[in-house]
Amino acid sequence: MASVTPAKTNVESKSETETVKKEDYEVEDKNFEREKVKTDPNFKRKIVWKNVIGFIFLHSAALYGLFLAITAAKLLTNIWAFFVLILSGQGVLMGAHRYYSHRGFKASWQLRLLLVACQTIAGQNCLYIWVRDHRQHHKYSDTDADPHNANRGFFFSHMGWLMSRKHPKVIEKGKGIDMSDLEADPFVMIQKKYYKTLYTILAIYIPTLVPYYFWGENIYTSLFVCYFFRYVLMLHGTWLVNSVAHLYGNRPYDKDLKPVENLTVAKITMGEGWHNYHHAFPWDYRAAELGYRDASLTTQLIDFMERIGWAKDLRTASCDMVRKRTLRKGDGSHTVITESTAANKNGEILTTNNKRKSSLITDKNHQNEKLQNGHPAEDAEQKKKSEELTNGVPRIRKLESPVIRNKVFNRG
Repeated sequence: MASVTPAKTNVESKSETETVKKEDYEVEDKNFEREKVKTDPNFKRKIVWKNVIGFIFLHSAALYGLFLAITAAKLLTNIWAFFVLILSGQGVLMGAHRYYSHRGFKASWQLRLLLVACQTIAGQNCLYIWVRDHRQHHKYSDTDADPHNANRGFFFSHMGWLMSRKHPKVIEKGKGIDMSDLEADPFVMIQKKYYKTLYTILAIYIPTLVPYYFWGENIYTSLFVCYFFRYVLMLHGTWLVNSVAHLYGNRPYDKDLKPVENLTVAKITMGEGWHNYHHAFPWDYRAAELGYRDASLTTQLIDFMERIGWAKDLRTASCDMVRKRTLRKGDGSHTVITESTAANKNGEILTTNNKRKSSLITDKNHQNEKLQNGHPAEDAEQKKKSEELTNGVPRIRKLESPVIRNKVFNRG
């Protein structure tokens, strides 16, 4: 995947609008041009019994770890296990997903190194394989070429795909996924080459030995709590996105996509549950329309990394792009956009009690109330924000055009 820095263009420009319309508001990267592959209901999966036995053992050990966490582990041990869980989670969510799979932002070498290390702790295979499978998942979502095709049911998309042989289409189409950008990253390729050794050290030895050496935790308690229980908890958090977030929820941005919006998954996974939005705009670093306002720890951490100079060029879908996609292809459940559009046509003022009110419209209403009550904006930032209101939605940040065909961003 050749790395090319996109030209800085206004998100409202005519050329971009034409491009967006022509490409149906899809991402420029060829890896995410969805292709039609059917799901064969008669396909017989071949079970890999050694994987089944392995998962039975792993979950048994995790349950025992949960028991020890409640009855025997020291408080510091449980806190440490939770800390390692968050680290490994961000290795997957910020690292493998939003950065390496979708290039939602540019990362410095320091951040890349940290993310590779944290993703190793997660134990979900090396970054190279994780990203290849995820890019394939987007390109052939919920078809026989999707590694965890949700059309084969909840259990298969959740974890059953790891206990059966790959569908021939998965193997065939996986060979066509462009991985040249990862192949050019030395951190990724070193991890790929020495993955088993690095995993043993970072995911098993260090999490287990820290409680044992620093506050005298029983070594077996530390192993079962800080490795087995923590590891399985992280696995199921990731798997929920593949299963629940493809089956149970609404599709406000694109009803033709199987992924859905699911608040519960979003809370559990630190912001990954707004999956219909993510599949509609996979390159948006926020993975949600409302970003950090919907309790996305990952988005907040990326924003923090931008402030300290470790991340830059954060990519987002423009407000107009989201609105057009929602009105054109959504299922009508995005009440803020649909109601505001109808109200604007009738010359009415929007009022709604929808829990997920768009922060964009809420901000404008708040400014209007202040002006109506004779309260000017308290500072220059609010004045600037008020001036930026256009067509009922303000810009949150100055955006670069995300719609440039067949281009991706340079790594930091």
